[in-house]
Amino acid sequence: MADSQPFRPAGRADRAGRTLGSRQLAALLPDPAGMRPAYRHLAQAISALILDGRIALHVRLPAERELATALHTSRTTVTAVYDLLRESGYAHSRQGSGTWTALPEGRTPHGISRLLGPQDTAIDLARAAPGLPERALTEALAEVAPQLGAHAHTPGYHPYGLPELRAAIAERFTRRGLATVPEQILVTSGAQHALTLVLGLLCRPGDRVMVENPTYPNALDAMRRARLRTVSVPVTDTGWDIEIIESTLRQAVPQLAFLIPDFHNPTGCLMPEEERVRTLRAAQRSGSWLVIDETLADLALDVPAPPPFASHAAPLGRPLPERGRELVEGTGQLITLGSMSKTHWGGLRIGWLRAPSRLVTELAGQRVATDMGGSVLDQLLALALLSRAGELLPPRLEQLREQRAALSAALAAHAPGWAWQLPPGGLSLWVDLGAPLASALAGRVLDYGVRIEGGAYFATDPGLFEQRLRIPYTMTPDTLREAVRRMAVAVADGLPHSSATRRPHWVA
Repeated sequence: MADSQPFRPAGRADRAGRTLGSRQLAALLPDPAGMRPAYRHLAQAISALILDGRIALHVRLPAERELATALHTSRTTVTAVYDLLRESGYAHSRQGSGTWTALPEGRTPHGISRLLGPQDTAIDLARAAPGLPERALTEALAEVAPQLGAHAHTPGYHPYGLPELRAAIAERFTRRGLATVPEQILVTSGAQHALTLVLGLLCRPGDRVMVENPTYPNALDAMRRARLRTVSVPVTDTGWDIEIIESTLRQAVPQLAFLIPDFHNPTGCLMPEEERVRTLRAAQRSGSWLVIDETLADLALDVPAPPPFASHAAPLGRPLPERGRELVEGTGQLITLGSMSKTHWGGLRIGWLRAPSRLVTELAGQRVATDMGGSVLDQLLALALLSRAGELLPPRLEQLREQRAALSAALAAHAPGWAWQLPPGGLSLWVDLGAPLASALAGRVLDYGVRIEGGAYFATDPGLFEQRLRIPYTMTPDTLREAVRRMAVAVADGLPHSSATRRPHWVA
């Protein structure tokens, strides 16, 4: 008979710090009062949090009595919740060791499934990523084929990235107004890989990290997996509140701050120059690292493309904190992330970071433990495409303007009660539904052939942005019009309001 025990990594279950507190879990869950049956609703909420990654796998759930007290419900209810989780494969128990989270066989974590294409004919609005024109790819492949042959007689390992690609990225920064040398560039497998390397080197479990709210969900997931404590600052339709950013840096003193100032994902806002300068000064005073995501900076539709955030930085005029001193002495604590995923094609998996050269060396040493270096073929393709940016980018921007206009017109025609602002750049609209319907709509509209993410997926805390949808305009105008029509029909057919609680939350 096959072993029916759930998969458990060796030693993982006994690792210190892998227990989820009762107040933490209670804060993630809806109020059971008024729900019938309460145990089923709570079990569904916990399983959804496990699939979303907001509750990690292989962590011990709180004792039944403690969770019942935190939820203000009976222990019998919590016992039924845990029984249902075990029956459905989301938990397992061991005698004397408690109840631990698990992933049922055949289920896929949400972070993976959202990156996979729909298995049917659904219109996929869950991913804000454009495709690459086929001709551009085939021409680039023909161009790099002889170069690849020249590399075939080498080991092919380049922990820093191909020297010629590092030089091209450095020259790109210089051309945008920030003098840069290749030694300040590390080529990575996308911007997400770069962020993960930075978090692994500069942060320790329990460190505070300042993030925008809402923000890029995969960045949040990387921080949760690194067991960091997020401190959020709001981004509204009108942008950032710079005084909140300054006070958060001053009072919370985060180890690191992660910001998307260029056509912010998902709101589309562009941070003004004055606010960039004030943010830099506040980070200098607090001694916090600034990690700036510039993956959308080139997608300027109505304004000039912004210069690099780091071009506003002044030399540090104060002693550095002891931690990290040897990496940044005299150079500043600022890291810039970039990528080709939004401007060209995510399938290349080419990103980069710009940082002090000594920090680049430390990060390269860390990346060797994971992948030793990126694909030579992909890097040669990236080099060829970057060299043609002046030819490829203008038609891409014009196409995005046309698609943005089509999406906006379709929303005005089919969903006049919804509200949005046209962003000056980027890839998506941040739409206000006027009611907390987003999660219900995202679930229901699958039956109408559309896949989309509710606003809560971009929130630092559960229960927020239930009235919001991020709608990318990366598809053809006809496809966008049809998607909006289907969503409007789903709303007209009736949706329940979300039961998400408005209480304060912690993120597990």
